[in-house]
Amino acid sequence: MQLEILDWAIIAAFFLISLGLGIFASRSSGKSFSDYFLAGGKMSWWMLGLSMVATTFAADTPGLVTQLVREQGVSGNWTWWAFLLTGMLTTFIYAKLWKRTNLKTDLEFYELRYSGKPAAWLRAFRAVYLGMIFNCIVMATVMLAGIKIAGVMLSLAPWKTVLIAGSVTLAYTLLGGLRGVILTDCFQFGVALVGAIAAAFVICGLPEVGGFANLVSQPEVVSKMNILPDFSDADMVISLLVIPLAVQWWSVWYPGAEPGGGGYVAQRMLSAKSESDATLATLAFNIMHYAVRPWPWIIVGLASIMVYPSLESLQEAYPNLPNEQIKFDLAYPAMLAKLPSGLLGVVVASLIAAFMSTISTHLNWGSSYLTHDLYHRFWNKGASDKQLVFFGRMMTVMLIVVSGILALYMQSALDAFKIILQIGAGTGLIYILRWFWWRINAYTEITGMVVSFAIAIFMTLVYPRLGLSTLADWQTLLISVGLTTLSWYLVTMLTRPTDPTRLRSFFELVRPEGPGWSQVRASVEDANVAEIAPSTILPGLIAMTAASVMVYAILFGTGYLLYGWMVAASASAVVATIAMIVLARIWQKIG
Repeated sequence: MQLEILDWAIIAAFFLISLGLGIFASRSSGKSFSDYFLAGGKMSWWMLGLSMVATTFAADTPGLVTQLVREQGVSGNWTWWAFLLTGMLTTFIYAKLWKRTNLKTDLEFYELRYSGKPAAWLRAFRAVYLGMIFNCIVMATVMLAGIKIAGVMLSLAPWKTVLIAGSVTLAYTLLGGLRGVILTDCFQFGVALVGAIAAAFVICGLPEVGGFANLVSQPEVVSKMNILPDFSDADMVISLLVIPLAVQWWSVWYPGAEPGGGGYVAQRMLSAKSESDATLATLAFNIMHYAVRPWPWIIVGLASIMVYPSLESLQEAYPNLPNEQIKFDLAYPAMLAKLPSGLLGVVVASLIAAFMSTISTHLNWGSSYLTHDLYHRFWNKGASDKQLVFFGRMMTVMLIVVSGILALYMQSALDAFKIILQIGAGTGLIYILRWFWWRINAYTEITGMVVSFAIAIFMTLVYPRLGLSTLADWQTLLISVGLTTLSWYLVTMLTRPTDPTRLRSFFELVRPEGPGWSQVRASVEDANVAEIAPSTILPGLIAMTAASVMVYAILFGTGYLLYGWMVAASASAVVATIAMIVLARIWQKIG
């Protein structure tokens, strides 16, 4: 595949605009920690929503979706579609609570909500665990996708891909801070979405595919098209639908879909200029993430089945790639390599945009933990804003170097996705309950982290060597969730509660609702704070349900419309409309 002058011009223009936005944002980004890591707390909802969806529009995501489609069919995407429930719960219950805390990072929450050395230790550990270890795994997964894409489309060696793409991303992230990340995210999301849609349209017209109508009539493709799993296959229904919707969404911690909010989603909510902006931003993010983006990737994944029906066909097409990198996620860049000159430049730029938007967010988010929750909190409490920004920039450089090295040893985006799910299994309920039950303490969270990590290591590295019967992924998840939940609950009830003074101060600041805080509410002296206002929890849950139904109906309806299944598409449109009306009517009650 050869890129023409026009293609290179488009790519060069993309780089220049991205760097220009970073330079523009740098005028105010380095003034203080808040300016650099929270954009001064003055961002509008639509920019934050675009920024979040751009972050999850990662270079590895199309490959992951393609792999799921090829191995399990379109219904395999329920593995991540189920997290819509998590996102909507955050939107209508937790977004306003996060904004009320006035925190600089979500890890600062630990010493706002808990007390004593356990809270301080938890904050420090999470800063290293999430800011460094977990964050680098996620970025390495994205870089792995970049390596495969560049290997197929540009014939670049892995180390060259990491060096070139990482350097450009690092440059504008260092310059503009979060404001620069958000501005470039908005631009890059537009480029990435246009590129994905254009690629799907043109790929369907390739001679090997023969048009979309021909694509969806092929037996090998038709067997993969169902949005819901085959209900005659109990194992498939349990693994793809029942477990994700009944257990996974609330029990597993995953970046971008943290139960109760957290990570870069919390960072965006904290940078919003108001509670309503925080709520609208997360709502916009979830609508775009689940209803707008998936189908262009799914279409390419289905088309790849006709062009590259097996791993052997991929290996034959790209004999110079290492065998360990020949996985089904390679089919996505392999299909893009067939695009004509002119469109290639747009598509390559869109893939670079997907890569850069995700990496830049994780760099800024991770370095904010290492700077504010580790360096400033424990090493240099008197650090000036200038010192904090400088240290944050140094951590940004370190994070991308570590991630780049790790990426060179990874093999599959789906493998990494499964590992991340296992590590966070069983901790999600803690992050939901800690806002609404005073009894949750620092030991609860410490236990959840340690036990879930230990079980993940055991099930991944030790169990396969014991010669016992192989467990399905969903069985492993249930074991992890069950043991982790039981462990942290027992520890919670056996350990000393959080200091009453800390609980009262948290209650007065955040004003959590529900019976879980009745004991603390009774001890608050300020009558205005202690007064029981009409609860917004039930209306919030109704809004969460209506919004989830609306998004799923739009997602299904789009697919049915593409398939030409007009009755199902019409039914989906009716359901989406009804859900939208319910959401609009309940909105004013959750203000």
